Amino acid sequence: MKIYQLLSGIAIENTIGDSDKQITSTVFDSRKVEQGSLFIAVRGTQVDGHEYIPKAIEQGAVAILCEDLPKKDHQIAHITYIQVADTSVALGTIAQNIYDHPSKKLQLIGVTGTNGKTTSATLLYQLFTQLGYKVGLLSTVENKIGSRVLKATHTTPDILTINALLQQMVEAGCDYVFIEVSSHAIHQNRIKGLQFRGGVFTNLSHDHLDYHKTFKEYINAKKKFFDDLPATAFALTNIDDKQGRIMVQNTKAQIATYSLQKTATYKAKILENRVDGLHLTFNDQAVFCRLIGVFNAYNLLAVFGVGDLLGVDPEQLLLILSNLKAAEGRFDTVVIQGKIGIIDYAHTPDALENVLDTIQKIATKAQQSITIGWQAMTELIGHQC
Repeated sequence: MKIYQLLSGIAIENTIGDSDKQITSTVFDSRKVEQGSLFIAVRGTQVDGHEYIPKAIEQGAVAILCEDLPKKDHQIAHITYIQVADTSVALGTIAQNIYDHPSKKLQLIGVTGTNGKTTSATLLYQLFTQLGYKVGLLSTVENKIGSRVLKATHTTPDILTINALLQQMVEAGCDYVFIEVSSHAIHQNRIKGLQFRGGVFTNLSHDHLDYHKTFKEYINAKKKFFDDLPATAFALTNIDDKQGRIMVQNTKAQIATYSLQKTATYKAKILENRVDGLHLTFNDQAVFCRLIGVFNAYNLLAVFGVGDLLGVDPEQLLLILSNLKAAEGRFDTVVIQGKIGIIDYAHTPDALENVLDTIQKIATKAQQSITIGWQAMTELIGHQC
């Protein structure tokens, strides 16, 4: 594409040089620059892309998108410089332009929260696949285009990668895409420009404060996702969480709620919490699900709500929900010689507490609970092998 085509829809403050040049690639990592590239200087948490402009030009960049123009005596005659207020925001629009706005051609649902993102997104992928749709998934564990599995490197990839994957999903004939939305991605504009059909809030606990510094900043990062949803979208929120209503207080989207404790759009009640699954009701309709624990009751209820908001028949929803499996490493159970093993990748204090609390509730008085870390477990398995 030509520079001016890439910049369509972007508020440009200043342009120096020819904007009719053909661009071979668009990158924000100077190490990936090739001859004919547009290099976007993004200010990151660790480094400032503006510092790498000379390196990008040396490697073949013919155009630079930046917030601060180099001083006149540092500008190079054959290079085109474009100045914008925020390069991370502009990058979102450019990514859309490169891949012809793929999110507009899909039903894109984002799931955000401290815990439950991976499980909820994966269950939604399973649900709509079993409904007969071709489905995409962008998650911490793996990315999927239909049945094709791609390696996941981040909870939420960068905006260029997201749009490239979404375009592949469009080409593959996907109807729905479910994506985990991290607070880092929201704050860094890694989902900027994407057209969401809906958003889900799971819960919030003290996490990532090394990045966000304060809990309020963390809340605001999550809330921004819902603030930016359009009026054509839905916002499904867990009102049993203290931040559930705060998340949607400024959204333009259609608000729906879910709860195990309060009156809500989608209400569940746990009848039995057993080692082989959950017996519960969704809006007074009974169902037995193979997932375990209160936290999974919330995940299943969120999935039920999304399915209903997307027009799936409730009876069909309940039938499929009863057969869904947990995401890999999310309270996986294995039975060996009568002993039950549970594998969970809990990485926050709240998530670990949920796992241990669930084990205590489902264990019988005769059963002993033993908790070991990943390193100890791998050493044990290795010794036994």
